This record gives sequence, structure tokens and C-alpha cells, in this order.
Amino acid sequence: MKVIVIGCTHAGTAAVNQILASNPDTEVTIYERNDNVSFLSCGIALYLGGQVADPQGLFYSSPEQLAKLGATVHMQHDVTDVNTDKHEITVTDLKTGESKTDHYDKLVVTTGSWPVIPPIDGIDSPNVYLCKNWTHAQNLWEAAKPAKRVIVIGGGYIGTELVEAYQKQGKEVTLIDGLPRILNKYLDKEFTDRVEQDFVDHGIKMALNQMVQGFSDDGKEVTVKTDKGSYTADMAILCVGFRPNTGLLKGKVDMNANGSIKTNDYMQTSDPDIYGAGDSVAVHYNPTKKDAYIPLATNAVRQGTLVGLNIFKPTRKYMGTQSTSGLMLFGQTIVSSGMTLEHAQAENVPAAAVTFEDNYRPEFMPTTKPVLMQLVYNPETREILGAQFMSEHDVSQSANVISVMIQNHNTIDDLGFVDMFFQPIYDRPFNYLNLLGQAAIAHAAEAVTE
Repeated sequence: MKVIVIGCTHAGTAAVNQILASNPDTEVTIYERNDNVSFLSCGIALYLGGQVADPQGLFYSSPEQLAKLGATVHMQHDVTDVNTDKHEITVTDLKTGESKTDHYDKLVVTTGSWPVIPPIDGIDSPNVYLCKNWTHAQNLWEAAKPAKRVIVIGGGYIGTELVEAYQKQGKEVTLIDGLPRILNKYLDKEFTDRVEQDFVDHGIKMALNQMVQGFSDDGKEVTVKTDKGSYTADMAILCVGFRPNTGLLKGKVDMNANGSIKTNDYMQTSDPDIYGAGDSVAVHYNPTKKDAYIPLATNAVRQGTLVGLNIFKPTRKYMGTQSTSGLMLFGQTIVSSGMTLEHAQAENVPAAAVTFEDNYRPEFMPTTKPVLMQLVYNPETREILGAQFMSEHDVSQSANVISVMIQNHNTIDDLGFVDMFFQPIYDRPFNYLNLLGQAAIAHAAEAVTE
């Protein structure tokens, strides 16, 4: 059987690895338009901030490694058409300009995503940059060397991490976002208020609830015009989200309104010989039990691996996702899994939330740190819908615990009293997660008596 893989970042690399691990005799051909594979774009801020000394460490595979596994790898090749009737693709060699067709038995579409680029005047200015791939990372590295002032547009994960990276380099940083709160997809207001105040305390200028209307660039500096003012810097970075890169299959497989590809439990599209994974496809979001577009590397790797397991025959179902994610900003670990209260209300999901703060271990220890927590739950079923954590202590694994509990439809009662070990070096007799669950139980009881 011949399998063609289009695109080879997280999902594509995972698919190829698993296909050849499951059946080494499979004829696997990769077409990738870039000159690299498996780039960890989530590490760009770490590279720009100097925390990653060797940027090559952001690549966990290579064309040579994939070839060694048995794949035929064509770098800098752009697939321009898919003929589903003939099971053929048309591909252009970007170095020579030559085009050819190639035949597949099964097609794996892992074409990823691309930054949202709004149709704003001056957005193609030379001092306006994107932040997605290795080329972007290199451009940002070089541009930032002489820069003293940096504007970041977009207050999601990538934008906020870039803000911190450049602030630590001594740059004058302005963060612009069209919404009133940063990180609003992942955190409720009590958390974002603290992050925003931390940014202000570190000298970052916050320009929130402002829509960018245009850019003017004289070749040396760029001015960003919003509906409430204008801001000038040596460079501006656009980080306002991503959209699925799925134009190749438009009209050929079922898609959602946003262009993300629909897949079944086995990562198969509406065309049984085409599989999809990663940022090009929708995910099944367990808290809402609906499809959603959540471009995360974790989703991509899982889905790509499932493609490799299921392409020969249906073997393992996709479990869906809780969109578990996190970051560190100015020494604070910030993690979440599942729905925020604001998200739940927007989706008309019955929801209540309790906020709780306590030290992660006893006060008699030489040091301890407070943990800010919020648990979102369904007051009708008592099932956990989501949680958020913030602390100078490493609370990253707490989001994973919540993810498992959402996956398994656990309740606030389960969280309150599930067995967790006690050792004063690490926690209290009741782990702070238990205490959060107990706070939710008390919160639910109060609601009943009101």
C-alpha cells in the first residue's frame, strides 16, 4: 500500500512514525513545502528569550531520520491539487518549478494552519512580522537585535510569551489586543487580572480592547493605528490566531464552516481513503461534546499517531480533547483544562464556578507558595467542566489530573475525596486539588440553600 503524507510538522511526523512502526513495508511518500520538519513553534518565545541556546533542539525529527525509517521524503515540494477520483496529487518542486503527479492508495492530510492575517491597510509592511514557523523565528531573531521598541498584537499564548521574552531582553514592549482581557480563551477574569497587573508591574504597556485599523511603515519603524490611538515601534508582531490550511480539499471532503476538516473516530474524512490530523482538522471537545477548532501540538501528535494506527484498519478510537494547556509568565505557572466559566456560559452549558486559594504545602515548612485555583462544574450533574491554576509553584500536572477527570465524567465529589498521597515536602493531608473539590462541594450546597 502506498501512503502519501502532505505536510510534516507534528501530526505528519507522528503519522509517518506510527505507519512505519505498524507496518514497515508500507510505501510512504512525504511532500513538505518547507525545508524542515517537526519544528516546535511553541518554543519560538523560548528561543527569542534566550532560554533555548541551540534552536536546533526545537526540531525533534529530520528528513534524514524519516528517510532512515523507510519514507521517501520530498522537501520544498508544494502539493497544488488532489484528484480524489484518480487517487492522484499534483505537486510542484519549489526549487526547480517542475510539476508532476503521484498516485496514492491512502492520503494523509496534515497541512496544519497558518496565521490569521486580517485585511488591514499596511499589514504587509516590512516591519510587521508573523510568528509560526522556523523562517519566522529566524526573521524575528534578526529583527529584534537592533530593536528597542516592540509591539505585539494578540494576547493569546504566543503573544503573551513573546511579550515576556522581549521584556526580559530590555525592550520597550506594547501589547495590543482587540478584546478587553488577554488569555481569555483559557482563563477567567480573576486570573487574567493578575497576569495583566504583572505585565504592568514589569513595565509593559497594555493597549486592550483596541482594534487595529492599519499600519504605516517608513522602513525604519512601524506605527500601529487602532480605534483608540496609535503606537510606534521598531517592529510589530502579528499573533491574532490561526486558521486551518485546507484549501486543497475544499469541496472534496466534509468541512466545518471555519475550513477545518471533519473526521470520524478513526481520523478518517468523508472520503474513506483520506485521513486528517493536526491543525487542519477539528477536534472533538469533550466538555461540550461538540467539534471545535483547537490548534495545539498535543492534539496534533495524538491525532497523527491515531492516523498511523488506523490507516490499515480501524484500531483505536480518538478520545477527544479537553484542550489542556499552559505556560509560564514571569515565574508564574499558569495552566488550564476544559472550559472557563465564561466559555461555558457562552455555550449555554449549565455551569458554576468556585475560586479557591491556598498554600500548596504546610506553613511549617521552610517555604510554601499560594495556588490560585478555579473549578468550573455543572451544578445539575456535578460533573467537572474545567479548571485553572496559577502559582509560583509548579502546578502544571494539576491540569492533567483535571483533564483525566473531565474525560472520565468525574464529579466535584470525586475530586474532593479521591485518594492522593500526603507528604509535607509536597502537599497537605488533603492535596490542594482535594481542597478545591471540597470548596466546590460547599459552593454547590450553598447554592441549594439559597
